Amino acid sequence: MRNFWKKIIIENILEDKDPNHGAEYSSFELAKGYRELKINVFRWVKDIILITAGIISAAFGLESFLIPNRFVDGGATGISLLTHEVTNIPLYILILIINIPFVYLGYKLISKQFAIKTALAITGLAIAVASIHFKTVTEDKLLVAVFGGFFLGAGIGLSVRGGAVIDGTEVLAIYLSRRFGTTIGDIIIGINILVFSVAAYLLSIDAALYSLITYLAASKTLDFVIEGIEEYTGVTIISSHNEEIREMIIAELGRGVTVYKGKKGYGKSGETSEVDIVYTIITRLELNKLNTEITKIDPNAFVVMSAVKDTKGGIIKKRRHKH
Repeated sequence: MRNFWKKIIIENILEDKDPNHGAEYSSFELAKGYRELKINVFRWVKDIILITAGIISAAFGLESFLIPNRFVDGGATGISLLTHEVTNIPLYILILIINIPFVYLGYKLISKQFAIKTALAITGLAIAVASIHFKTVTEDKLLVAVFGGFFLGAGIGLSVRGGAVIDGTEVLAIYLSRRFGTTIGDIIIGINILVFSVAAYLLSIDAALYSLITYLAASKTLDFVIEGIEEYTGVTIISSHNEEIREMIIAELGRGVTVYKGKKGYGKSGETSEVDIVYTIITRLELNKLNTEITKIDPNAFVVMSAVKDTKGGIIKKRRHKH
């Protein structure tokens, strides 16, 4: 068994990094390879769980809310639903066909691994829609729009956290933004305006407006799932009382800080002087307290705040300071 794992580590980890390594691998190299293999296996298991949960959530939103009430969503999923309503082609077939170009673009623009995961996720969603038949939960249009969008957005968000997509609109947006020099957000908005305009023409104005609510609910849920419960804010503080501010952040807020050297310029002649810059990451709920405490220490402190999409490592979670 030991030789089996040794062979797996050498063939899948160590040889990929250094194919010309001729000598026997040391115990340290094998241990390092074993640790990397464990991380890879854990990541793949986690990704599979997230993608599977995303597929089930999206399938539930489609089967129990959107399809029975003839609602559509934005993006590739919306195009699939709209085409299904007009042509009666089975939705699972449309999900596969319409997303094929997006999988190819994902392979070209992002990575082979992303394309494989996305292809498997989209296939899984098509199979779930074809084989799992959830009951219709409600026919109330507002509830259908809100909760259909919620479950669909949660499904897409969980899949993204697992390293795949079950709606390829963002991949297309990345491609078009690089080609035409526009922002990804503008392209996604343009695609969805087109989808909802066609829905208004082919279905009805009411259906298109309710579908817009579905899209908004899905997009907000997707953001919530990807970014998490706590929205982080990065705060840069420049002050002559930087040491006091640093101690306050650690003691009062229980957050970690980073202090780095900088120069500040002032006056008409552009004179400069060295200054320690304090940087920390907090939640939006803690901003008010941080601003109050900074004002107590230095009312003239220069504070810059910026949104942080995600964080990893470091002292991010709040910890109690031990006096």
